[in-house]
Amino acid sequence: MKSGNEETNAASGTNAPRAASKAPAAQGTSAAKAASGTNAAAADGNGMIMDGRIVELAPDERDRGIVRASVVGIVANVLLTAVKAAVGLLSNSIAIVLDAVNSLSDAAASGITIVGTKLAGKQPDRKHPFGYGRIEYLTTIIIAVIVLWAGIESLQQSVGRIITPEPADYDTVTLIVVAIAVVAKIMLGLYTKRVGARLNSGALVASGADSMMDSIISAATLAAALIYLLCGLSLEAWLGAIIALIIIKAGVDMLREVLSKIIGERISPDTARSVKETVASVDGVLGAYDLMLDDYGPDKLWGSVHVEVPDTMSADQIDELTRRIQRKVYQRCDVILHTVGVYSQNTKGGVAAEIRAAVIAYADADPYILEVHGFYAEEDQHAARLDLVVSFDADDRHAVVAAAKEYLEKRYPGWSFEIALDSDISD
Repeated sequence: MKSGNEETNAASGTNAPRAASKAPAAQGTSAAKAASGTNAAAADGNGMIMDGRIVELAPDERDRGIVRASVVGIVANVLLTAVKAAVGLLSNSIAIVLDAVNSLSDAAASGITIVGTKLAGKQPDRKHPFGYGRIEYLTTIIIAVIVLWAGIESLQQSVGRIITPEPADYDTVTLIVVAIAVVAKIMLGLYTKRVGARLNSGALVASGADSMMDSIISAATLAAALIYLLCGLSLEAWLGAIIALIIIKAGVDMLREVLSKIIGERISPDTARSVKETVASVDGVLGAYDLMLDDYGPDKLWGSVHVEVPDTMSADQIDELTRRIQRKVYQRCDVILHTVGVYSQNTKGGVAAEIRAAVIAYADADPYILEVHGFYAEEDQHAARLDLVVSFDADDRHAVVAAAKEYLEKRYPGWSFEIALDSDISD
């Protein structure tokens, strides 16, 4: 996307030609970025905006839903652990005993989820003004480590049985118990994952995935038992080793996903598009740029954005506009914009319009310039300011900006150009 305006101006009625898809009708000034930002008081993800102010609400149904699902998981897994352990010890089946250990680890994971949810729901304080939502990511890490531990332990036990095999003693009751455990684990896994997806709880989704892995273990144990009874061939140790590797991979995947969130991922295209379109739909906004969102836990997004407004707007009009933007974005996108910065757009034509067109043409010809915004020309001072969003694919992003500056100053002798390098942080 090369335009700061092509996408975001649809709702505000400002339509730019193809060239402006790289250089928006956005004509602001870097200096104005912070000059008129509206800062909101700290609040957690359960906050809302009233008349431009962010206020706090009581914890919503999300936390209660996570706790309910976790309690169901604890009860189910404790029962499964007791039954599997008894059957496994009586039948001398290492696979069933390890299955019981897995169920016990799932019960522990559900308990950790409850504790994490309670801690994450704490109200913001002076030390943590953005709340404790990221604790949920830490609980997901703990669950991932539990899954890894279960997988590694299962692998060790299975390899031990491969080296020194011991015959198992299966009977009809054993097979029925294992079959019931398979069905129970599948139902529990599907339920937990569904609730986790609905409530956007990474810890619940991870627990559900772990339960599904356990159902595969139980199914493999059942298959190995049947093969042993029918053919006299003992495969449970080999199947246990294969399943252990699958569990280890699942744990690694969980860990990689949650660490990526903690490090800081790119804003999802759908979220970025939704916020920008909502901002641009507010009457008086000519474009939305520089969207930055910080993740303070599931469903807890805080951020900032810059908007382009006519240079004829007064300070009180801008103040009222930024409050309307904050309120509308929260209502539609559930995102708290704590700061709305401003770019000023030239409302007169003349040389400013000519230079802007030249900037657009240059940007369109450079494959590494993804967007131009914040353009503003002061004709009496022969000075212009603008921001260039340069792709991370460029070998030297600063060189791209330097080349643009050199081109413009040669084309317009006597003019100075202040060009800020912007990063491609959102779609």
